[in-house]
Amino acid sequence: MHVKFLSQIKDVEKHSWDSLNHESYPFLSFDFLNALEESGCVSERTGWQPFHVTLWKEKSLIGAMPLYLKNNSQGEFVFDYSWANAYYQHKKYYYPKFVSSIPFTPATGPRILYSTLNDKKNTAEQIFKAIQKVSKENEISSWHILFPEEDEKDLFESLGLSTRKNVQFMWKNNNYESFDHFLDFFSSRNRKNLKKERRKIAEQDLEIKRFTGNQISLDVVDDFYSFYVDTHLRRSGHSGYLNKDFFEEITQTIADNILIILAYKNGRAVAGSFFFYDQNNLYGRYWGASNDYDALHFECCYYQGIDFCIEKNIKRFDPGVQGEHKIKRGFEPTFTFSSHWIENYDFSLAISDFLLREDKYIKDYHQDASTLLPFKNI
Repeated sequence: MHVKFLSQIKDVEKHSWDSLNHESYPFLSFDFLNALEESGCVSERTGWQPFHVTLWKEKSLIGAMPLYLKNNSQGEFVFDYSWANAYYQHKKYYYPKFVSSIPFTPATGPRILYSTLNDKKNTAEQIFKAIQKVSKENEISSWHILFPEEDEKDLFESLGLSTRKNVQFMWKNNNYESFDHFLDFFSSRNRKNLKKERRKIAEQDLEIKRFTGNQISLDVVDDFYSFYVDTHLRRSGHSGYLNKDFFEEITQTIADNILIILAYKNGRAVAGSFFFYDQNNLYGRYWGASNDYDALHFECCYYQGIDFCIEKNIKRFDPGVQGEHKIKRGFEPTFTFSSHWIENYDFSLAISDFLLREDKYIKDYHQDASTLLPFKNI
């Protein structure tokens, strides 16, 4: 077996890469990662230089992980600015660093691609050895695996990486037959509030439409993208991490994993939300609107997603990071993870100590947030 590092995803054949994506996780698909690169959203210029690590047996790809060489911490959603500052204060360099994640996508999922010819643990061990070697040879400070699944977190722990926890809010499908069936488990007051919120859509003469697969036309993409850009410009002064070329590409190549929801007023689109999905998961990713409408964000980003999951028997809905307002709408506090290898021994000890102390706070927050859920006490 031998390891190769790739400067672009298309240096490997699409079918070879996708054959290792056993869970069909959309963000690890060849087409998604390639769209990020081909559109220029991911590049050395944007701070995400592709450095994908692949494991080969002769000429057969038997393992891989997405890997990026980074000179900043933007678009990661696991915040390590204090670590970088500590390096700076001690006259050391935190950047460049290695990151294994999906750029701009804080969505839990597999990070290790592996073949039936080579198990996941051995794949991770071989990749870790190669990353350690390259890091030491090129003064790369660290390796960070962001939002892995829990079993992979455990695997990285067994290899000596430190674990960091955080909390996101997820919806779980407990075999609900309808949205009203889901609401049956709410307390009376919380159920009344949510129904009132959903009625506001009709009261404002708004119409909601869903688009999947070949229903996603260029006009639908144009409408959504205009809202995405406008909303980013208003909130942050930039047009967002992702450009129109990216959206046009993925809605052609992986349309069967995409759900777009548009809201219309008098026949004109006024807002939209963008989701990815697979057999078991719905991922809410992007939102935008031309004007503010009462409760429309909740309808497009949460309630329509719940409806979709119930109809498709999708088990979990990850609506994106942050937002404690999700709790009262039935999204449960859920631990997320990241794994960290720090090359410098002293900093590795200091960061491990920091993570142990932070862990108590995160567990307390998870427990406190769980008391705010809207469900009946049974």
